[in-house]
Amino acid sequence: MMKTVSINNFSRPLRRPCLVNYGASFICQLRGLTFRRKLDLEDGLLLVQKHDNRIDSAIHMLFVFIPLAVVWINSAGIVVDRRLALPWRLIYVPRAPAKFVLEVHPDRLEEFCEGDYVRIEQT
Repeated sequence: MMKTVSINNFSRPLRRPCLVNYGASFICQLRGLTFRRKLDLEDGLLLVQKHDNRIDSAIHMLFVFIPLAVVWINSAGIVVDRRLALPWRLIYVPRAPAKFVLEVHPDRLEEFCEGDYVRIEQT
């Protein structure tokens, strides 16, 4: 069973709770949200790398049928990039090294901005 974490943005309050699955394994990161046909507003996935890195935190959208809001967060909890990722795109690479990749409903993209301080907490 995958654990769930809570994402809190201390720079701007979130409109709704953000409870996401925590994915640190290679298989979880490879699969991500592929084959999903819908994503609830409160749902998502946090992909976790071993350290801050641009290449390791890059994502693909192959076999992802829905757009996603993608937020890259470094090990200090700072948002370093965010983007609307569209289905079937080959690769999205963050502008700066990141340890965490938050994939959530596209309507949540505006809740995060570069420079925001984000805390990840176990539920």
